[in-house]
Amino acid sequence: MSSCDSPPDYPLSSDLVRRLKSALATGDKDTVQELICTEVKPVDAVIELANDDWMKEPSAQLPAGALLGLWTLEYKRELTTPLCIAAAHGHVFCVRYLLSRSADPDASPGGRGALHEACLGGHTACTRLLLQHGADPDLLSAEGLAPLHLCRTPASLGCAQALLEHGATIELECGPGRDTPLHVAAQHGLDEHAQLYLGRGARVDARNGRGETALSAACGAATRSPDERARCLRLCALLLRGGAAADARDEDERSPLHKACGRARPSLCALLLRHGADAGALDYGGASPLARALQTATCAPPAAPQRMVQALLNHGSPSVWPDAFPKVLRTCAQVPTVIEVLFNSYTQLCVSESWQEVIPEEVCQMHERFYRSFFALAHTPRCLQHLCRCTIRKLLGKKCFHLVPQLPLPETLQNYLLLEPEGVLH
Repeated sequence: MSSCDSPPDYPLSSDLVRRLKSALATGDKDTVQELICTEVKPVDAVIELANDDWMKEPSAQLPAGALLGLWTLEYKRELTTPLCIAAAHGHVFCVRYLLSRSADPDASPGGRGALHEACLGGHTACTRLLLQHGADPDLLSAEGLAPLHLCRTPASLGCAQALLEHGATIELECGPGRDTPLHVAAQHGLDEHAQLYLGRGARVDARNGRGETALSAACGAATRSPDERARCLRLCALLLRGGAAADARDEDERSPLHKACGRARPSLCALLLRHGADAGALDYGGASPLARALQTATCAPPAAPQRMVQALLNHGSPSVWPDAFPKVLRTCAQVPTVIEVLFNSYTQLCVSESWQEVIPEEVCQMHERFYRSFFALAHTPRCLQHLCRCTIRKLLGKKCFHLVPQLPLPETLQNYLLLEPEGVLH
């Protein structure tokens, strides 16, 4: 343990270090005050969390308070301060006491300052207290990230508000990806953060080091829970209302629609298409959004691939090159609704009996009714109703999705024109 500027006059015992860390971790203000007042000098002493007993079993040999993590042959060393630990745990009374003893709010011997730690933990009260005591709202961590870039959870909204009230730079590009705070909000589906940043003048189409806008970053972000997906959808709608370009391309020429299809997000795809996204856009690899949707079909939630393929085709996406259909059949055999929707986008596609070889037998058996009707078309032309459908769709072109519901037809026929699957082919 040492101070930020120079080593202490005497070494601190391991017992003292253990007691101090334990008190800070549990928010024991009285013990922290007692230790710092009587035994720990100076108040900005640097606590070294080191693991030099890497050959020992952690469960049996690690002393209390030592770092847990991956065990490697490399010596691991982590530095921190009492203020950083208190802020990381959200112990506002400890933070206030340490600051009253003139602790440096910007000390960051381990690469992150107390303000970084408070924002990571979503501790608004600690964030405000540190800012009131002069903490730099744009202080960069060792990774080159400002506190705003560490506001990554819904709970950190108050921290972001406090930072902006104390002069944090809204357009600061940080980290290896040169992300702005709006990019970070987009990557984590934080719609309220995005609304805050846009209200403070953040540019909706600012680009990061990968050429992504916030909309592009949001569409490519991984979302797991229904709540995360709902927040991301609200965020993208907010960005689009704020003037975000629906077709902004990144450095690989991928559009937000490419990324939404790659993430199997049908509601997001529909939102982008309603705002004019190009259903036929090609990236540098020559892949379209339809190709991305087909690639993820087997691992997507039920009905999601079908809905994406339907929406893309109804907004003018070119279908798959006929010679490539067997490859699609092999990839998407387990999702027959996708095969049906795609197959019905062709006026006539010659079915080969040899295609049966690319479909696993168990899949054929599971979806026996559909595949029986599919291979029955091997030597038969499509029905007249289907040919009429294709003629109407060709006349309506990219406006199918908007114009078909306006036709004076029963809903069942409108759904037929919009490629709603029926479970069999005719």
